[in-house]
This record gives sequence, structure tokens and C-alpha cells, in this order.
Amino acid sequence: MSVPKFAASRSFHTELKARINAYFEEAGKPQTGNSGLFVKALILTTAFVLVYLHLVFFTPSALLGILECILLGLIGAAIGFNVMHDGAHGSFSKSKWLNQFAAFTLNVLGGNSFMWNMKHNLIHHMYTNVDGVDDDLDVQPWMRMSSTQPRRKLHRFQHLYFWFLYALLYIAWIFFMDYQKYFKGKIGGMPIKKMTATDQSVFWGFKVIHLLLFVALPIYTAGFVAWLVGFVVFAAIAGFTLSLVFQLAHTVEHAAFPMPDEITNKLEDEWAIHQIKTTANFATHNKVISWLVGGLNFQVEHHLFPKISHVHYPAISKIIKQMCEEFDITYNEYPKMRYAVVSHVSYLRELGRK
Repeated sequence: MSVPKFAASRSFHTELKARINAYFEEAGKPQTGNSGLFVKALILTTAFVLVYLHLVFFTPSALLGILECILLGLIGAAIGFNVMHDGAHGSFSKSKWLNQFAAFTLNVLGGNSFMWNMKHNLIHHMYTNVDGVDDDLDVQPWMRMSSTQPRRKLHRFQHLYFWFLYALLYIAWIFFMDYQKYFKGKIGGMPIKKMTATDQSVFWGFKVIHLLLFVALPIYTAGFVAWLVGFVVFAAIAGFTLSLVFQLAHTVEHAAFPMPDEITNKLEDEWAIHQIKTTANFATHNKVISWLVGGLNFQVEHHLFPKISHVHYPAISKIIKQMCEEFDITYNEYPKMRYAVVSHVSYLRELGRK
């Protein structure tokens, strides 16, 4: 499908930006990360390196090794949420090179920052939940994520088997999907911009580095079977954690899945209102969850202001909620994470049967 257009911008987004900017001016704070974020990044990256080194060079017992692989998967996901994600959006630091360094953690973990920027920053954040454009909805033929997608017999059970598919995300991402995008030159139906020589070098160079660090070296030091079991456990935990957190933000019962008008190719709402309607928050009062998932439980705030670091989301959420009340716009929020999980399962179940 061709790229849809949003309705003409109204006063909502303009007024919202003005109030958010006023908040930061009055508070005298930068919109980027703070010392707390930098300390968290140091803790997570150090923990990841230490656990990795112990697994690879000190080969623990089978039980301890599996437990450490589970921990490594959780830490890897946390680095993605807290370090890479803010860095890729340019909100980790006021320093451009530090943002790039934070975003580059994705390359070390097997992904590719160029492809992520195209898929996530430019497509998903612009056309959230628009089937045919937002690649996050494209899990076909295995799952039906929108009512506009064809329904198959196996989808009757997608609310039962999605756990398994989500666990495969990381493996599919680093060993298949990045290469698919690279050779097709497209993300879904959207063409990617031409890669520079530097982009090409980073893509292939870090793919090789990842294979050396996470495949070749562990096989050499621990043996093939130990590596295979450990890597599958690590990848499944990381993949499931990443998948679930991102899916709870958009594929739940109360999120909208708007489609453009068939004649005008225009979406009903302006961009900012579209983001609010297609997004949901969860467990925003749970400080532990907020710390671990890098504020991605404040997904409404993130989609409206992706260049503001997640450390500021609790504060600006109050401003956004007030604006939504004034403009009679529904602000989707689940008070606890388990409520969001139940809503996600119910949504998948309904789509699989109707």
C-alpha cells in the first residue's frame, strides 16, 4: 500500500508540545538522560559482560549455566530497553556520539542499528498500528495481529502458542529478518534508504563479530551441546521479554488499528491523536517494572515524544493525561502489567476466532 497521510494538524499537538517544553524550561532540566540513567547503563552493561565471561571462560555446572543464561537474556533485554532504545532515539544523552555508542549495543547483540532505525524509528513510530505499513504487525502467516489481516485456521490457537513464537523473536531477528530486509531492500512494503559504505561495513562487520562472540567462541570453550543449550535459553528469554513488552504497548483490546480512507488515503486523526489511540501504558506506578523496561510501560509518552528520555516520562505523563481530558481523548492505561497481559491474550483470542 502507498504511505497514508494524516489529517491536518489541529491545536492538540501544538498545545501539548508547548506545555511539555514549558515544563522542561521551568524545571531547568534537559530532555535527555540523567546521571541515574548513566549509572543504570553502566550496571547493566557491566553485569552482561561479567555473566558472559563467566559462562564462556569458566564454564559453570549445567544448572548454574542455565540460570546464568536466563539472567544473561534478561540483562540483554534490559540493555535493549534502557540503553539501546534511548540511544537510537537520540534521547540517551545530549552528546551525539554517546547516543550512537548506546545505539551500537544493538550491533554487538546481533541486531543492526540501521535496520532498527528504519523499522522502528521511521516506520513504526510514524504509522503505528496501520496494517500494511507498520511492520510490527506483520507476523503472518503465523499470527493475526489486526482484523484487516486474513484469518487462518491455526489462528484459533494463537492465544495459546504465541508464547513460543515470541521466544523465537531474537533468533529470527538476528539470523533471518535483518538479512531479509538487507537483500530485499524493503521493510514490509516500505523501501529502505540506500546504505552508505559505513552502513554496509557496520552491518557485515558486527554480524561477523556477533557470530564470533556468541557462536564460535562459546563452542570452542564450552563445546557444541553446551553452547546450543545455553544460546537457545539465552535467546528465548531475551526474545520473549522483548516481544511481550512491545506487544503490550499496541496489540491490546483498547488500542485502535486505524486504516486510511480507500479514496483519499488519509487517516482520520492527526499524528499525535493517532499515537494516543493506538498505544497503551501499563504498570506506570510500578517503579521496578519502569526501571527494568526503560520506561516503555509509558508507551503513550514515548510515542508522542520519542526524543525525550524515558527518565522524564512519569512527570510528563501528568501533562499528557490532563490534555487528553481537556480534548476528550481516551488515554489507554492498564494499572498492572498482568492486566495488560490478559488484554493481549484476549485480543489474540478474539482475532483468532472472528
